[in-house]
Amino acid sequence: MNLDRRSLLGLLGAGAATPAAAKAANTGQVAFLHGVASGDPGPHSAVFWTRVTPETGAGGDIAVTLEIARDAAFNDLVRRVSTLKAGAERDFTVKHELDDAALRPGSEYFYRFTANGVTSPVGRVRTLPENQTPDVVLAVVSCQLYPGGLFNAYDAIARQPRVDAVVHLGDYIYEYGAGAGDYGMDHGARLNRIPEPAHEIVTLADYRARHAQYKTDPDLQAAHARAAFICVWDDHEVANDTWILGAENHQPETEGDFAVRKAAALRAYYEWMPIREPKAGGMQEAINRAFHFGDLASLIMVETRLLARNKQLTYADLPRNADGSPDVAAFEVTRNNPSRDMLGEVQRRWIGDTIQRSHAAGRPWQVLGNQVVMARVKGPNIDQMMPPEQVAQLVATLPPETRPEIEAAIQLFKLGLPFNLDGWDGYPAGRERLYETFKATGVQPIVLSGDSHAFWTNELYDNAGQRRAVEFGTSSISSPSVGDHVGGLPIGLALSSANPEVVFCDQTSKGYILLTLTPERAVAELCAVSTIMAKPYQTRVVKRYSVTPQGDLTEV
Repeated sequence: MNLDRRSLLGLLGAGAATPAAAKAANTGQVAFLHGVASGDPGPHSAVFWTRVTPETGAGGDIAVTLEIARDAAFNDLVRRVSTLKAGAERDFTVKHELDDAALRPGSEYFYRFTANGVTSPVGRVRTLPENQTPDVVLAVVSCQLYPGGLFNAYDAIARQPRVDAVVHLGDYIYEYGAGAGDYGMDHGARLNRIPEPAHEIVTLADYRARHAQYKTDPDLQAAHARAAFICVWDDHEVANDTWILGAENHQPETEGDFAVRKAAALRAYYEWMPIREPKAGGMQEAINRAFHFGDLASLIMVETRLLARNKQLTYADLPRNADGSPDVAAFEVTRNNPSRDMLGEVQRRWIGDTIQRSHAAGRPWQVLGNQVVMARVKGPNIDQMMPPEQVAQLVATLPPETRPEIEAAIQLFKLGLPFNLDGWDGYPAGRERLYETFKATGVQPIVLSGDSHAFWTNELYDNAGQRRAVEFGTSSISSPSVGDHVGGLPIGLALSSANPEVVFCDQTSKGYILLTLTPERAVAELCAVSTIMAKPYQTRVVKRYSVTPQGDLTEV
């Protein structure tokens, strides 16, 4: 279909103000410029969020009221909460977790905020079902780079006739600046999507400003207003390639203590996202949690960055033999070190217990919301797919700034090394421990993955060759993919051809996954938008796969 952007909020009926209307309604005191959002739904609960923009120079707290109704006109009011406030302490964001018997399981509600006589846009939220559940529809997203392109995929999600929740697997914001060579700025300059602030974000004020900019995007606002988000972070919510004690994109000598930067990033994240606050006395990093959709499915969101992840290996660490050739055997010993992990024992036990309880309750589906690709994926040997002279011709057409990196990767991957050391391939011992957890529960879960900016359908096997899960990886909303930089090299086909676990890989399309669960099967639709550079755009289903609770995977 051919789509042009119009606000979903205008489709919700009476009382549904668009972001532009909310701004126009500004009395000079406050405005709702960042939309509304809900998240972390339960059978009788949800988190409701907005941000009140105060008048320039105004001080003090602002009284805010939340209204929840069964209809978009707010004639059938369920709850009115008039004790909320927006203040500088939380950057004028408002977040309220309502757990109330007045909210019925498996029901849709409309909500809005008011402050100083100004009314926010209207959002929709569906509570989780509690008993017999015929189906569940989830949109799965990841990786939205503001300068990287338009958020057309969010507009497409907002228009879906049925979305029970949006599962966000991380990289909600990116930390980079607005310099000519900064990440995504080749598109950002053309689209006038310039990161704010213009420098790399490090401080609390920086992270708050970046979150605020992202939430001015009308397509993102429409998706938030359409359905509750269930989120985890990946790395860019702090800095590229984070691990428990640092990040690739953190330089202590110029950017200070990583712990201080991480604390600022997480504080801004909790302020600006519709997610439950950390438990009293608990760790901010412990974002792992579970959601149960009646008798049908459990969604288990895990944390793979800040709780237990060891530092990533890189190919700069590749040791050399005396003759200067790569010492692959020594590198593999390091990569397979039993201590390498991403989850930690405490979280892994929690995953196993949660899967076991869900399975014992009779739910046919256990779905793992996981940040990075889990499959074993060797880098492709392009020479096995086409004559060397054809490879050389394709490489010669690449931009000069990317050509040396691609040439080095082509040579490196001839050695049979992993495609991405920041994914689970960089932590094979930790992955095997997770597979042992799956085995102990007697369950083959569905693994959802983000981070890679590519679509994947994978079958996951343990070291003994036994299948342990099916994986669906979503592409990015707007972040660049490997396929965007390699010209005519068929990178997705090369990866699926070279790796038995990879059923399908698309390294160029942008979009999201629509996952529909029923008692008989789960259907994953890999949905792509035709462009992230303009409107209107078209949508298409790149591939559609079905899997049964017994584990039978087929393309449909």
